[in-house]
Amino acid sequence: MTSRSSELFSRAENRIPGGVNSPVRAFRNVDGAPFFVAHAEGAKVWDVDGNEYIDYVGSWGPAILGHAPKVVVDAVREAATRGLSFGIPNPLEVEMAELICDWVPSIEKVRMVNSGTEATMSCIRLARAFTGRDKIIKFDGCYHGHVDALLVKTGSGALTHGQPSSAGVPAAFVDLTISLPFNDAELLRKAFQENKNEIAAVMLEPIPANAGLYFSKEKFLSVLREECTRNGALLIFDEVITGFRVARGGAQEIYGIKPDLTALGKIIGGGLPVGAFGGRAEIMNQLSPDGPVYQAGTLSGNPIAMAAGLAQLRELERINGWKLLEELGAQFEELALDAIKFAAANPSRGSHAKIDVTFHRLGSMFCLFFAAGPVVDLASAQRSDLKIFARFFHGCLKRGVYFAPSQFEIGFISTAHTAEDIERTGAIIREALENLR
Repeated sequence: MTSRSSELFSRAENRIPGGVNSPVRAFRNVDGAPFFVAHAEGAKVWDVDGNEYIDYVGSWGPAILGHAPKVVVDAVREAATRGLSFGIPNPLEVEMAELICDWVPSIEKVRMVNSGTEATMSCIRLARAFTGRDKIIKFDGCYHGHVDALLVKTGSGALTHGQPSSAGVPAAFVDLTISLPFNDAELLRKAFQENKNEIAAVMLEPIPANAGLYFSKEKFLSVLREECTRNGALLIFDEVITGFRVARGGAQEIYGIKPDLTALGKIIGGGLPVGAFGGRAEIMNQLSPDGPVYQAGTLSGNPIAMAAGLAQLRELERINGWKLLEELGAQFEELALDAIKFAAANPSRGSHAKIDVTFHRLGSMFCLFFAAGPVVDLASAQRSDLKIFARFFHGCLKRGVYFAPSQFEIGFISTAHTAEDIERTGAIIREALENLR
């Protein structure tokens, strides 16, 4: 019997490249075809065939309160009655800017844009103008959107499909980008020495979350800050994923590191398209109309997105969402580790194959690598067994748990997930792991 999802996908392939509007959604990395969502509420999604799933993708991060939270839906509904877009300043833009600057101390001024890609692209342009230099340092596996100059040894969908760079990127752009292994402070110092007075900025995800989830070694971020300051380069944190998720002030609050510029997105839009970038006032003042760096956007500061984002952020603070997310994350970690240990200790009858699984979590973000640890950078993440991951993914999906359809994407827990949801997920992870053998 043909499902409605397969019918829709067949139609989509005729009119949309690959049948999807963002590559990882195609399920090719897990040798499958995507399901189509009919509706979502709280921690669950329902596909067009009536199947229910506990969702750990959360629209790839924005749904920190779960899907369709009443407080956000009400704010969107109210804002929509006053107009969908103005192209004229509106009060909600000011409220959002004030909130961001209040919550993230490194940001003195901020500009709203429409995507994380637009935010990182603008940070690079601004850094080059401010320093009068052209070269950028990034790190292998860190994904900063589909900006030409940053699609070098990247993560996310490009990595998932085996293309860590992209066709259509001029060699001249790549020549200005230096990509280094994450967590290697000595190579960073060497790069600065070999490109003296040429580095405009160092950009990274302070918590890499696009090649799976892994963490900086002790003092690595401090070294980045020191070397940027010493060499007159700007330090740019891409907190599109981590901003307002791992803490009220993002990863920079956790690690106590103050970047010069920060890119934001996802959660500040409450599920609507949005991005932002901000930092020190003297840098941000280089933007037009005050300065010579041009940046503009017809829908920037869109009132509907601002209303949704403000409602979500204020609700997170009201309920102390980060404390709740840490509690749910800790429960998830305990159950996942128990499932991994149980599967390792109880192989299926007649099977002696060892399956390596490394589990990482920080707050409400997590990842299961099908590789032996430690996983500290792109190279170690790429040791993962993608075929085993695909089997695990489908094992969970058929039991009603939806994880990202890629080894190199991460999972997200929302405040809408219940202890019962987490308990059920732990049992399903155990079953799926047992059936891998």
